[in-house]
Amino acid sequence: MVKDLFERIQNNKGPLGKWASQAEGYFVFPKLEGELGPRMKFQGKDILNWSLNDYLGLANHPEVRKADTEAAIAYGAAAPMGARMMSGHTSYHEQLEQELAAFVMKESAYLLNFGYQGMVSIIDALVTKNDIIVYDVDSHACIIDGVRLHMGKRFTYKHNDLESMEKNLQRATKMATETGGGILFITEGVFGMRGQQGKLKEIVALKEKYNFRLLVDDAHGFGTLGKTGAGAGEEQGCQDGIDVYFSTFAKSMANIGAFVAADKDIIDYLKYNLRSQMFAKALPMIQTIGSLKRLELLRQSSEIKDKLWVNVNALQNGLRERGFNIGDTNTCITPVYLEGSIPEAMVMVNDLRENYGIFLSIVVYPVIPKGIILLRMIPTASHTLQDIEETLSAFEAIREKLVNGTYKEIAAKTTVDMEA
Repeated sequence: MVKDLFERIQNNKGPLGKWASQAEGYFVFPKLEGELGPRMKFQGKDILNWSLNDYLGLANHPEVRKADTEAAIAYGAAAPMGARMMSGHTSYHEQLEQELAAFVMKESAYLLNFGYQGMVSIIDALVTKNDIIVYDVDSHACIIDGVRLHMGKRFTYKHNDLESMEKNLQRATKMATETGGGILFITEGVFGMRGQQGKLKEIVALKEKYNFRLLVDDAHGFGTLGKTGAGAGEEQGCQDGIDVYFSTFAKSMANIGAFVAADKDIIDYLKYNLRSQMFAKALPMIQTIGSLKRLELLRQSSEIKDKLWVNVNALQNGLRERGFNIGDTNTCITPVYLEGSIPEAMVMVNDLRENYGIFLSIVVYPVIPKGIILLRMIPTASHTLQDIEETLSAFEAIREKLVNGTYKEIAAKTTVDMEA
């Protein structure tokens, strides 16, 4: 007997979907209103926002807004129509690619209309069934989905663990010798949940012992790390060792789109083999021209990045001084780890938003282990030191309520249909 395809979906909403009746509209899919920035509105109330990836505060930079507006007036939202290979190619796309390649110190670059699907497609294009993939177990979902398309063998190594990396490179080398293929090693410049940099310098050094090519997703490092803002590879002094460099515009560039950079022969190959770009509409002119202005500001306005790091250091040092566990982050991403159940976490976040006017992202099981609450903050260049002091005071107050059982008591009186 053939089952109804939808039966499973109707009976099992998934690990996150099963919480929808309690969480949707407040804890997930919240509606933030007003001009993008540290101060916005949530459900009609003013909030201090720590949940935007606008690291450099470019979303509302006057020059950026002007460039976006002028591009919209000149070209509208539709242009260019068609995929790049057919009818969507322009000199602005070429100019942005050339400038991006120079900025990240690579020979060539190619624009992507979306970061997520771009990474999936890059992995698919780079490997055949005879090739072996080695990747970090904590990789972003776009990497995991790209690896899922791979018809050959893949190995995961323990997060940022050099011994595990080498062990799996040895396994991959043996397997590739048998299949006649090569090895693609994938990691991130910055891991977006914990804020750790990938061990790029150490991975590049492993090339002296093993024959592999390195693909780095530097979505959170581009624009925030390195002397010029060229990312985690520049920060660690090993940009040359990264064979394929990828980043999205959705973080420091406050835009939509992405790019991949590498030697010219690799980019030329990707241009003709990236299915997500060959069969999809080109990046619109508004985003393309707008990104040229954003990149110009990244190159010419080092004080923007300097202001970002003043805020990052003030927030992270303030949390450490007050005894909060922020792990081993060495980037802008600021996680705060607390002990508690999912119901306690929900009560805590409600308290933060309703009584302290602070909005941030909450991460719980199954993304992280049971019993742990992760409050994830994204400081930006637009925040002020007063914003930080206000937040530190609120955090001291909520920690006290968590420790003394206030949140547990409230949660016990609330109907919460989910596992603790």
